[in-house]
Amino acid sequence: MIALEFRFLAGRYHGNPWGRHVNEGDVDWPPEPWRLLRALIATWHHKVKITGKHDEATLGALIETLAEVTPVFHLPAASHSHTRHYMPGKAKTSLVHDAFAAVLPDAPLYIGWPETDLPHDQALLLDDLLGVMGFFGRAESWVEARRVEDLPEPNCKPGDDPIDRATGELHGEVVSVHAPVTASKYAQRRAEFSVDKKQARKLAKTLPDGLLAALSLDTADLQKQGWSAPPAAQQVNYIRPLDALRPKRKPAVLSQSPPRITTARFLLLGKPLPRVEDSLRIGELMRLNVMSAFGKDDAGKHRAPPLFSGHDLPEDNLHQHAFYLPFDSNGNGRMDRIVLHVPAGFGEEARRIIGELSRRKRKLWDPNGSEWRLLLEGMGSHEVCGELTAASRHWVSITPYLHPWHIKKNLNVADQIRRECEKRGLPEITNLKSVQTINVGSRNRRPIDFRRFRSSKRNQSQPDRQGSFWEITFAAPVSGPLALGFACHFGLGLFRPDRH
Repeated sequence: MIALEFRFLAGRYHGNPWGRHVNEGDVDWPPEPWRLLRALIATWHHKVKITGKHDEATLGALIETLAEVTPVFHLPAASHSHTRHYMPGKAKTSLVHDAFAAVLPDAPLYIGWPETDLPHDQALLLDDLLGVMGFFGRAESWVEARRVEDLPEPNCKPGDDPIDRATGELHGEVVSVHAPVTASKYAQRRAEFSVDKKQARKLAKTLPDGLLAALSLDTADLQKQGWSAPPAAQQVNYIRPLDALRPKRKPAVLSQSPPRITTARFLLLGKPLPRVEDSLRIGELMRLNVMSAFGKDDAGKHRAPPLFSGHDLPEDNLHQHAFYLPFDSNGNGRMDRIVLHVPAGFGEEARRIIGELSRRKRKLWDPNGSEWRLLLEGMGSHEVCGELTAASRHWVSITPYLHPWHIKKNLNVADQIRRECEKRGLPEITNLKSVQTINVGSRNRRPIDFRRFRSSKRNQSQPDRQGSFWEITFAAPVSGPLALGFACHFGLGLFRPDRH
């Protein structure tokens, strides 16, 4: 079985069906399977091909496998919505309707092939493609995608009859979407158009050899050639729930405490983005930015609460104050996200100030002249950043761990990791393995390749100036983020859950 999970991080899915004008305000829901395969191909060319881990033949085989059977869907609750924009022009402005399906970021869309299994090489490629897929649909449809073990009960399947013949009730509505044809059917279709040699020469650019090449064609080229539908696609009817795109009123709750906010996730914008090796520097700059946002009192002292400044904390704090954790979300070796995590939770004032960081267009300023904008992507509990917070027994280093105490006879580096986890109330460590290098982008990096010294604490005692990488296995699943050791509140000693 193949089951894919998609979470739309901005709460929107933008997808204009083939042949429909944008001002018709239509949305392809479920997303067209043809669009999914094209998204995988685009991700291959932009992000995966350059790594050299997979060859194009494996991609072609994967695409043909997924095209053999039309998938089923589990659609989350969604509503049909739109925004209106006046686009500037030389003579006059034009009104454009931007339609989208509004979904909750924590309500996944599932796409499944229940009777299909992938060979090992195709499964590895699919995992890598999904792991770095930035959007699905139009570029505004930010997505977090992955392959999962279980597929929820499908509520949208191929079919033409929405009527229950036993009861006469209408249990769904029929929608037509574009799905890829099989490789053999495309070859047959191509052969039919090639009978007339004059026509074959005319259509040669839009009828390439192979399904992979046909699905890679630019939409504008197909429309310019006069195709009323993509030659590598076919229309398939699906039966989706009657309320698939209808807004739903939530039942009133008489007494409900507000959700506890512990985590904020920011998008980092700028060129070039900072390197993963500079995590400590970006973590420190993020803290300075937050401190500045709280302002100063009449005496010139920062008004930031101890949970954000890290100063004047009680002795029993146990790392309940803020972690400023930059990370690379797409594996290209550049940090594009920052997580602000406060285990003790945000107060009302802190929630307001942190929420305004992007609205005030605050930037991270580096003394060497670089600057990066912050854009708030989400705020809530730890699930707003599954890359760092998903529950797992297995955790692997993504920045060097620097042990916080001096090495002694009965206190080596592994002992210090165990002691830290025990102090934080984490489950027992069942396996602890040292790793010499980690992969950053397409390169193997050693701990000494990373910045390991605080810029504002040059005279601070630092037992470990070298650093090390580790793989940790706990006796029970642990929810992140997990950061240990010296400067762990600024991006060092950061681990990620190993979902594999």
